[in-house]
Amino acid sequence: MSRQPTVVAGLGRPETAQETADRKAESSRVYRSSQTFRNLIAALIVTVAVVAVVVFGVPRGTPVTAPEIDVAAIAADVETSMQRPALVPDTDDFWRVNAAQLDGGAVPVWDITLAPAADDERGFIRIAQAFGADVSWAPQVLGGKAPTDTTTIDGREWDVFELGSGGDANITYALGTQAGPDYVLLYGSRSADSTAELASSLSAQLNDLEEAE
Repeated sequence: MSRQPTVVAGLGRPETAQETADRKAESSRVYRSSQTFRNLIAALIVTVAVVAVVVFGVPRGTPVTAPEIDVAAIAADVETSMQRPALVPDTDDFWRVNAAQLDGGAVPVWDITLAPAADDERGFIRIAQAFGADVSWAPQVLGGKAPTDTTTIDGREWDVFELGSGGDANITYALGTQAGPDYVLLYGSRSADSTAELASSLSAQLNDLEEAE
């Protein structure tokens, strides 16, 4: 006995072959669309999980502290090379040493960069001991600026360089003095008083430089 076509609700009659094909095609489209959405959600979940592992699971550690610069040890090597005493500043608790090196060239320079150790202090001072130089060397590192005045610190005369806004933006003040055959220059962005205080701390070593001439 042959099977009678099923009457489709809403049509009141059996589906035609084309209607059946269209209905199945639409069902397939809806199914594929739902699967694509589910796959997208699953991919997003996996991505978020991976990011979470990277952010929270990878050990961060703490930044490596830069090794302390042994100025005295470097200065000893400089003295051996130059056959002259090399300045070693007393950094106490105020200063930290950011750099210390012997710069070669026509005029060898023992160069030390100091900055305040406290976070609430700003600026820096560089100590430059120029071997076999005089005051005419200073403008080479001060943008061509010549001394504007002199001052006396612990009985020693120092050249004063008031650079202000006319010089390098990072160098506003400098003091320089002749110590035997070497010219010593203190320059940077600290105040005149701070620079003079550092100059005073070097007085005994400057006297030794003259005696070693």
